[in-house]
Formats: sequence, structure tokens, C-alpha cells
Amino acid sequence: IRAVEEVAAKQLPGGYGYEFSGMTKEELSSGGQSAIIFILCLLFVYFLLSAQYESYILPWAVILSIPTGIFGVFAAIGLTGISNNIYVQVALVMLIGLLAKNAILIVEFAIQRRRAGKSLLAASLEAAKLRLRPIIMTSLAFIVGMIPMMRAVGPSALGNHSISIAAAGGMVFGVVLGIFVIPVLFIIFQFLQEKVTGAPIAVAHAEHHLEDYGN
Repeated sequence: IRAVEEVAAKQLPGGYGYEFSGMTKEELSSGGQSAIIFILCLLFVYFLLSAQYESYILPWAVILSIPTGIFGVFAAIGLTGISNNIYVQVALVMLIGLLAKNAILIVEFAIQRRRAGKSLLAASLEAAKLRLRPIIMTSLAFIVGMIPMMRAVGPSALGNHSISIAAAGGMVFGVVLGIFVIPVLFIIFQFLQEKVTGAPIAVAHAEHHLEDYGN
């Protein structure tokens, strides 16, 4: 777009102008709205999780896992030669909810295991192991559902290709990397949370019994 504007400014004679249409026009009209929408979606997810977990610290374990999928989006469109158009940006917003859902599955179960008296490491590893199958099943179903859009032909093919490849690439990277990243993030932020509020009751009792046994 910038190249067209620069060339037009230098080469077009007086009285002539240019106008964008189609996807380019939509991208220009959206301006910086996509970034604002993306940030607002992240904030909405953060405050929703803060209310659910009754913590402003633990939701970061979910929020900071989302960039793994964003990396996958740009890797996928880079490999396929697709530009960062409005459809790719829609896929980015869509992935916030999808990747957050996967992270919530692990974090929620890890919290339950921690409250049951497990160590941070044991709780996070057990959660990742037990939630791996449902995460893979739901993510695989989503990716397979994108295949018809990837193979689309006709006037709207570029839009279908953009949103499907971006979403599928983000999901693949988000799942593969998230399985390793999310447990680590849970350990970090649950540790920080317990520094503020103290360990769960079951963990505190277990540590107390260990101290008594040692004495």
C-alpha cells in the first residue's frame, strides 16, 4: 500500500488519482482498529479470569500463553506467502478465545490438584498430562474444519485461505508449544500468588505435618 502511494505521488500527472478497493480498502478503513480490538479482547479475558480465580496474578498464566499461537499465525502466513490482511487479523482475535480455552483446561485442573495438596510441579505436570488428550481432540477438530476453507476457490478464495491458514497455523503452534509453556507459567504465577495469599489449606496442612514428622 505504501509503495503504491509513493509511486502514485511521483508518477501520476496532475488531475489523476487512485483508489483502493476490495481487501485493501477494508484494511485501510479498519486502520488501527484491529490492534485495539485485540487488546480489548485480551483485557476482557483477563478480567473474566480474574473474577473466576479471584486473583489478579494467576490469569497471567493464561494470557501469556496466547503469544505461542500468534507466532504460529505469522509463521503460517509467511510460509504460504499470505499478507497480514484483515482476515488474518480476524483469525488472531479468534485465536485468543481458542488458545485461552486450552490454557484454562490445564490451569483449572492444576489449581484443583494444588488445592488437594500436590506440589506446584506435580500439579502442573499432572494437569498437562491429563488434559493433553481433550486439548488435542478439540484442536484437531478445529484444524480439520479449516481444511475446506484452505481448498476454497472462486472470488472469496483469498479471504478463506487467509483466515483458515492463519487460524490453523496458530492453533498448531499454540497446542504444541502450549503444552510445555502453560505448566511453566502456572508454576511461576501460582508461586507468586501464594507469596501474596499463602498456600492452599491442604498444602499448608501437609507442610505442617511434615514439619511435625521432622521434629
